[in-house]
Amino acid sequence: MSGKVILLCAGGTGGHLFPAEALAGALAPRGYVIDLATDERGVPYTGNFPARQIHAIPSETVRSRSPSAMANTLWKLGSGTFSAWRMLGRVRPAVVVGFGGYPTVPPLVAAGWRGIPTLIHEQNAVMGRANRMLASRVTRIATGFPEVAMVEASARPKLVHTGNPVRPAVLEAARVPFPAGTERLRLLVFGGSQGARVMSEIVPAAIGLLEPALRGKLDIVQQAREEDLDRVRATYAGLGVRAEVAPFFTDLPARMAAAHLVIARGGASTVAELTVIGRPSILVPLPGALDQDQAANARSVAAVGGARVVMQAAFTPDALAADLAALFADPAGLAAMAQNARRTGFPDAAERLAECVVRLAAV
Repeated sequence: MSGKVILLCAGGTGGHLFPAEALAGALAPRGYVIDLATDERGVPYTGNFPARQIHAIPSETVRSRSPSAMANTLWKLGSGTFSAWRMLGRVRPAVVVGFGGYPTVPPLVAAGWRGIPTLIHEQNAVMGRANRMLASRVTRIATGFPEVAMVEASARPKLVHTGNPVRPAVLEAARVPFPAGTERLRLLVFGGSQGARVMSEIVPAAIGLLEPALRGKLDIVQQAREEDLDRVRATYAGLGVRAEVAPFFTDLPARMAAAHLVIARGGASTVAELTVIGRPSILVPLPGALDQDQAANARSVAAVGGARVVMQAAFTPDALAADLAALFADPAGLAAMAQNARRTGFPDAAERLAECVVRLAAV
């Protein structure tokens, strides 16, 4: 039992906190003490995080290129870096691990100043801006996908592919076999931790265009924003479709496992969970992202036949209705997509990442 402290650094979104939580779960049995650093906005979302202590470090995201905004960002990041430097002197971690986003920048920079081994984990198939800032400074770079774009040549020798760590609930759901041969057809729709308005606008309208016989076989579970709940529920009720609509599902991995088909965004955590569980999907990447990371994530699964990628501009009720009709008419094809998706998953990603951290801690 080592008793060494590992400091994990993550922002307040599920995309950053879920893999950090999974790594914490893999390190704790090895005898490591886990602390978590996040910014003030992330603290309210860390109530269930398995850490000895939560450290709130000032940080800021680059939101604008205006001189005043950039000055404010630099001030916050600088202040956070000095705050992190003092915190590291107290905590004395063996390794500092970052999971992307600007809240990880101050602790990772400060760790470099103190000569502490550092590792960043890049969840997406395109390296994010914060991680690109840190790539030249850190000791090691773990990746969620085998191929990652926008990594400088000088940083590539640091890369090690581990996959994206997933929560224990996902590993439990992965034990459930694909629900082949059932009379009902189960469709799961979600759009991220806050839901997605486009899903509420497009999916119910597409369901309304399906043949009544197919609609009558559907069981739909859909995540929707609070302001869209009544409208989505009323649409499904008017169509005579069995649907459960809510703003959030605490048991989303189990819902994935029960589904014949999933419609979702292309976030790294979503793709990781779909591939570990092994479910076919229609992925609609979030538009407008500077690096198009969700599109790259989604295409990695589509390339092996585990998903269909539909860009949001082409995500219309007519197009979705045609896709749904074709997919649900081919149960063997859906089962094959499920198998293809599962082949790209890494259920042992947390253990693989933990081994990287352990090797750094031994240096």
